[in-house]
Amino acid sequence: MQQKYQRYQELTDTLKSTCRILNLDRNSQLHQDITSICHHLANPNFQIAVFGPFNHGKSTLLNAILGNRTLPIDLIPTTGAAITVKYGTTVRTRIMLIDGTEIYRSGTEVLQQFAILDDNRQMRKDVASVEVFCPHPFLETGIEFVDLPGTNDREAQDNLVKDRLLGTDLVIQLLDARKLMTLGERENLRDWLLDRNIKTVIFVANFLNLLEPEEQKQVQNRLLFVAESFRADLPPGFSNLYRVDALPALRARLKGDVALANSSGLAAFETALQNLVGILQQNSSNVRLPRVQTVSSQLQALFFDKISNSSQTIKTFDDKENAKIEINKKAQNLIYQGFKTSIYELETWLSLPNLLKKYQADVAVALAENNLHSWQTGTFKKDLTELQNSVMKWLYQAYNFFKSERPEDLKIPFPHPPQLTLPEKQNNSNDLTEPGSLAVGGGIGWLLGGPVGAAVVGSISYILNKNLQKQDEQSAKDSYNQQVAKICIAAAEKYLSSFSSQGLSILAEYEKKSGKVIYFEVSQEPVEITQQRENLQKLQNQFNQLLGELQKANITSKYPPYQNQPKSTNSQIPKQQFYPPPKENTHRNPDRKVESPRQGNTPPKVEPLRQQVYTPPPNPAEVEAKFRAWEIEQEIAQIKANMKSPGANQKSQNQPKTPAQKDKITYAYRVLGLQPSASFLEVKQAYKTLVKKWHPDLFVNQPQMQKQVQEKMRLVNEAYSILEKNND
Repeated sequence: MQQKYQRYQELTDTLKSTCRILNLDRNSQLHQDITSICHHLANPNFQIAVFGPFNHGKSTLLNAILGNRTLPIDLIPTTGAAITVKYGTTVRTRIMLIDGTEIYRSGTEVLQQFAILDDNRQMRKDVASVEVFCPHPFLETGIEFVDLPGTNDREAQDNLVKDRLLGTDLVIQLLDARKLMTLGERENLRDWLLDRNIKTVIFVANFLNLLEPEEQKQVQNRLLFVAESFRADLPPGFSNLYRVDALPALRARLKGDVALANSSGLAAFETALQNLVGILQQNSSNVRLPRVQTVSSQLQALFFDKISNSSQTIKTFDDKENAKIEINKKAQNLIYQGFKTSIYELETWLSLPNLLKKYQADVAVALAENNLHSWQTGTFKKDLTELQNSVMKWLYQAYNFFKSERPEDLKIPFPHPPQLTLPEKQNNSNDLTEPGSLAVGGGIGWLLGGPVGAAVVGSISYILNKNLQKQDEQSAKDSYNQQVAKICIAAAEKYLSSFSSQGLSILAEYEKKSGKVIYFEVSQEPVEITQQRENLQKLQNQFNQLLGELQKANITSKYPPYQNQPKSTNSQIPKQQFYPPPKENTHRNPDRKVESPRQGNTPPKVEPLRQQVYTPPPNPAEVEAKFRAWEIEQEIAQIKANMKSPGANQKSQNQPKTPAQKDKITYAYRVLGLQPSASFLEVKQAYKTLVKKWHPDLFVNQPQMQKQVQEKMRLVNEAYSILEKNND
């Protein structure tokens, strides 16, 4: 028999591990139900519980079935523990205490100490279980009886009874014929049994012998109504209603009076019970698994809510992070574009052909006038500073936006002033009286004055703007002024060539370092989010494992298993730059050889810029305006996002119902006197109110109202059932 239930071991293990993963409170009703279900699945014996309010004769009925006074009975509620009666060769009792102590005694006298209520009508809190062993042939077939404490007395007793009912295969609900099926009994039947899929229930009416014959007939009719209202899941051919006068039945058994046992209803009940149990034992899975389905449905709902909440939290984080990344990517692209535009303009300006074209004449004149320092700190420095600041501006934009490494300032220094050597003067020259050969540093303006100085400056302008023919012939005839002018022009070219080469080299190195500033890195995910991802994966794995075990037991679920979800976009991005550092631009040529100063009066040849392999960048002002416009758009979008009200993601509505279903639901609300918008809590309250109003006990003295009352109660029960299903 034990092997029959070993196949549920993995299911019970999964249910227990599910409780741990969900961190269920051990004192919660769901945790208690799962514990009871696991014990139930592991128990190879068939358990029959006797259930009902105190002083209904539960212990008396069991003693009558067993044939002796095995269990404590009295005129006051005495059973203070769930007493399990099992098969044994002799009558003996085993008490297990919570601290692990085991008390084993012959007979059942020890029950008076451990299994009855104390003077304050309280159960003992140190008792874990109570078992009585009896040599009864019915028990020997693998049957166990459970004598439960009376209900409607103390909350602790009610909780114990509710927990134990879930672990029994058949429930005998004992009724008092003198006050048949009170409202409390009806609520317990619905809330403790039927709502938990415990539907193998039979009713036994006690004390019918204490009523007058006419009253017995009325009670019999009401008993039939009760049985019809709460039809149990029993095999065909078995009734769910029996009459047993418990005390006369016990006396008959103790005396061996067969006739009295028959008249008390005990013999008929025992026969039906043995036949019923024999069938249910063979199909015990049909009894136990529906209860597993009910409890597991609650677990699945908890799982679903917890997984949904966790998924939503992670999704919200990922959405924010991905939105932040997208914003940073857009900002990076704009900054990068602006930065490259500024780099392009500075590189273009630093190219030697452009420098010569724009500044060679000015440098040569400044050298001739001994005014190079003033020219450098004036026009030349202003142009350079403006272009350098344009480059650095974008790096500071990136620094302020990404909070990355602070950029270095771009500083391109000026070359040292060139050293000039003047040619020897002809002795017959009247232009100058100084020595003919003279080394001059920083200019010759102090040497050339008046008309002579002006002649040199004029020659510089003339040589650079005119293409003199017959250069070789003319050079011999050049005046001294023109020779000095050519020296200044060559020195200016060398000066600008040195400045171009050094500037392009510094700019290239500066651009490489800019990656640390422009190219942002994805921030590390917070530890709590990483842990939440791991916990979510554990929840999904455990949920899928639970569904798998339920499927093995042929228990269906309305939830599909979770598929392995890909990690968020953010989690897939490695901590690195989005774009590689910029490659060497094709127009850049920092290693270009610097030509030696040209001799003669040939004007310098201005080389055109090499063909670019990409479209020239836009105007810096356009890029700046675009970036600012984008910043404003992002700010407005953020304000709008903050103004959105929470709860935008609403739960999906239930599946649409057919017109016939809608009509039944509308009719059910009308029967209970409610509007269709009423909550289920209002439905339960209305149901209780109508039961109190139309309960058959209120119309005992009005036989003419019996049919109307029964019909009214049938409609009320039917309406409640419809709305209860609609609420699921």
